[in-house]
Amino acid sequence: MKQFSQLTEREILALAIDAEDDDHRVYATFAENLRDSYPGTAKVFSEMSDVEASHRGALLKAYHDRFGATVLPIRRSDVRGFMKRRPIWLVRNLPLSQIRAEVRSRETEAYNFYVKAAAQSKDPEIKKLLSDLAEVEKGHEAIAADVETEYLNPAEREKEEAQQRRNFVLQYVQPGLAGLMDGSVSTLAPLFAAAFATHNNWSTFLVGLAASIGAGVSMAFAEALSDDGTISGRGSPWLRGPITGVMTALGGLGHTLPYLVPNSLPNAFAIATAISGFVVFVELWVIAWVRAHYMDTPLLQAIFQIVLGGVIVLAAGILIGNA
Repeated sequence: MKQFSQLTEREILALAIDAEDDDHRVYATFAENLRDSYPGTAKVFSEMSDVEASHRGALLKAYHDRFGATVLPIRRSDVRGFMKRRPIWLVRNLPLSQIRAEVRSRETEAYNFYVKAAAQSKDPEIKKLLSDLAEVEKGHEAIAADVETEYLNPAEREKEEAQQRRNFVLQYVQPGLAGLMDGSVSTLAPLFAAAFATHNNWSTFLVGLAASIGAGVSMAFAEALSDDGTISGRGSPWLRGPITGVMTALGGLGHTLPYLVPNSLPNAFAIATAISGFVVFVELWVIAWVRAHYMDTPLLQAIFQIVLGGVIVLAAGILIGNA
């Protein structure tokens, strides 16, 4: 891997050609991936892709005039100082914020590259070309803003924001809510059955811990294997699975942790059970609020469904524990 200061003018131009071609193809891929869900933003990236292609054409002409037809196969990964990028453009259903952050990062890197390359170049024509490209890259955010103004009218922007909210609900809220509901409700019966059967906080805690972790692992695999997200739009299973698993485990651990109250304390069982019961109440209200806020379920209906289900499972656990 070479230091940037060691690059010849031929290598600098070849590197710039490869970088512009890479940016052109990445922006074109973003445009293609966004075309169905965010047509206005897709046009923005399509225009930016065309701009990068024109930069590549200008660099290629300068290279051919100066060094001939054979372009050296040098890439950013061959030179120290360039950011190593994850291929996020291969992931469909990416949030717009993540895509725009990637674009800003690329444009900043391109600007810094051209400034440094122009300072290092000795050939006046190449130096001028690199300096001009640095100024263009510096103004790319303004270009993007102009194109957004042209294509993203208020109605289109509102439509995209609604689609973005829908994707957020499908990819994050829905799997997280499913996990929280399962963890908060399904672990009630084994936890309180153990609690009222043993009246021993530590034993109850171990049962709750095992139930929470087991449910979390089970739900993570179930969600990850349910579908790959390409048709449903629910995002990567490698993201949904962990979200569901973690929220399931947290839902169970919330009312399990109070049983860490030492058995040696006076009324230890009553204290732990009272705290755990309060945590269950909070968990069920949080679930009801999330369903009402993100899933368009009427609040009273959400409260009735969640609280009723939780009370039934809790009562079953207590009855079994007292049997």
